[in-house]
Amino acid sequence: MKANFKGELRKMPVKIVAGVIQYELIFYDSATKDQQSIPLNKLIGQEIKFEFQNTIICKKCGRKTKTSFNQGFCYPCFKNAPESAECIIRPELCEAHLGKGRDIEWEEKHHNQPHIVYLAASDVIKVGVTRNTQIPTRWIDQGAVKAIKLAETPNRYLAGVIEVALKSQFTDKTNWRKMLRNDIDESIDLEEAKWELEELLPDDIAQYITDDDEPIDLSYPVMEYPQKINSINLDKSPTISGQLKGIKGQYIILDNNRVMNIRRHTSYQVEFTHSIE
Repeated sequence: MKANFKGELRKMPVKIVAGVIQYELIFYDSATKDQQSIPLNKLIGQEIKFEFQNTIICKKCGRKTKTSFNQGFCYPCFKNAPESAECIIRPELCEAHLGKGRDIEWEEKHHNQPHIVYLAASDVIKVGVTRNTQIPTRWIDQGAVKAIKLAETPNRYLAGVIEVALKSQFTDKTNWRKMLRNDIDESIDLEEAKWELEELLPDDIAQYITDDDEPIDLSYPVMEYPQKINSINLDKSPTISGQLKGIKGQYIILDNNRVMNIRRHTSYQVEFTHSIE
């Protein structure tokens, strides 16, 4: 038997249950504002299929767009929406604490709020910034195998200043190919790395270092990691099907070393089919 779902794809929500990350696949209907969700972990080992309906609906304004910009926006929203402002990628440019931004109310709610600077481990140590309410979601989305809080600041700007100060020591980019192959460095000690950094930070920002020294280990639902990455997408292949081998970050892993970035396909209208045992 087969089960079918239709809607616009959204970033996969995550939660941790009994030490294992649980994923949901979301199908949103912009016309009715309703959505369907299915637990994705239970489909690992089964055949699944995505069929692109040749329609992309902007996740901000609900208009059709030929191209998805910055994971789900039409071009005008990409240029004007606060969710796609430059400070999303470069938090040191945030001006929410000054009462400025593309949308002052949105900035106050999302950026002029406590933020966490963190260290995440995979093949190397990565430094990153996220709102305190997005822990551990942000770590999971990046495919980290463990992470630790480094500092907590009252706003996004200060977190960005700390991140910039540490970029000479650590990368702020995730090597997604190594992440998906599960190439990890087991020798990384995040607690030791955290306290070695205290001397690198100027006194005015070192005050934000948190006393929370407990690293979080993250376990992903993967039955088989790909050896040679073959990235696939619905633009080039409107129908994608195969056996689901696992999920890591915001990627699904299919047979034959294929990977598909679900977040990249935000706002793509699809029909999704999976087998029912």
